[in-house]
Amino acid sequence: MYTIKTMNQISSDGLSRLGQEYQLDSEAKDPDGIIVRSASLHDENFSERTKAIARAGAGVNNIPIDRCSEAGIVVFNTPGANANAVKELVFAGLLLSARKVYQGIAWTKNDQEGNLGKRVEKEKKHFAGSELMGKSLGIIGLGAIGIQVANLALKFGMQVYGYDPYISIDAAWNLSRSVIRANSADDIYKNCDYITIHVPLNDNTKHMINSQSLAQMKDGVRLLNFARGALVDDKVLIQAIHNGKVAAYVTDFPTDLLAAETNVITIPHLGASTQEAEENCVLKAVEELKDFLENGNILNSVNLPNVQMERTECERIGVIHRNIPNMLAQIAEALAKNHINIANMINKSKKDYAYTLIDLDEAIDEHSLNDVKQIDGVIRVNVYPSNQ
Repeated sequence: MYTIKTMNQISSDGLSRLGQEYQLDSEAKDPDGIIVRSASLHDENFSERTKAIARAGAGVNNIPIDRCSEAGIVVFNTPGANANAVKELVFAGLLLSARKVYQGIAWTKNDQEGNLGKRVEKEKKHFAGSELMGKSLGIIGLGAIGIQVANLALKFGMQVYGYDPYISIDAAWNLSRSVIRANSADDIYKNCDYITIHVPLNDNTKHMINSQSLAQMKDGVRLLNFARGALVDDKVLIQAIHNGKVAAYVTDFPTDLLAAETNVITIPHLGASTQEAEENCVLKAVEELKDFLENGNILNSVNLPNVQMERTECERIGVIHRNIPNMLAQIAEALAKNHINIANMINKSKKDYAYTLIDLDEAIDEHSLNDVKQIDGVIRVNVYPSNQ
């Protein structure tokens, strides 16, 4: 029986996929795993029993990744599970930035003069916009969301530029050949009427939209940010709106400063706020957590490499260790001296950490298990009993 601690309101339909071997407890002190959405875990005291955390969503800023890595806790996220929901809202943002629908609605709602029906034809000229067809859209970041935005924009008749130096092979297969490859973000800044950013927030991307990048853009450019608020330097952005460099800014990350601006459309972080997206994220989180707890397989971890090995009837151990030389030899030696044969093994690394998954010809005893645990550099060893 596995105990899973749930944080936030998690879809019951998704959680039901765990099965009868799992007990759900939002107050569990010693859970085997945790499923979380937006609740902060930075002050959480993790139990030694806790092996994994699954975030039902893509961002993991609410999870202490470094502390989890040092404790041998695998942290999963669910990239792409909410991509369709975000893509649709991005396109709503594109249309809102182009057509002044937002401002027009606000006028009708706030009008105090009366006789609105007759005055509409006269006043609508103040809300004239432009069409997307024939305009250029630059997309920085071609992950699950960026690709869907690119492909949809082509159907609207836009000329689409895409930039992502780290695009995966799977992502490239899904990207239309009609998307123009940009060699740098500068190419996007210089050539595009609309720019949308879909990159993670880190030291390299914080305030990537700044005075230098804005200076390269076309006058009257329209910017969209549905990724992370801090990707844009808000104070500089507002100056660019005031001097006409930026015609409109649509963001899913409102602040008091931004909300006060007429040409900024602030959306209250609704990118993944659909019933379907929530369900997809939970289902994916459940699948990842379940496969790790039962089989030791890792998919979509932010702190450990993806490692998957088809399950046999053998007992299996998963060794989380530091990415340093001679680890595999030491693990194999510890098993061999206890006369335990390795039937199958796979090892991969990710930055400072590595993961070795081993199928054994026989069950491992406590003494042999301790020999592996005592190897310098080993952080954690999980045992997965035989399926027989």
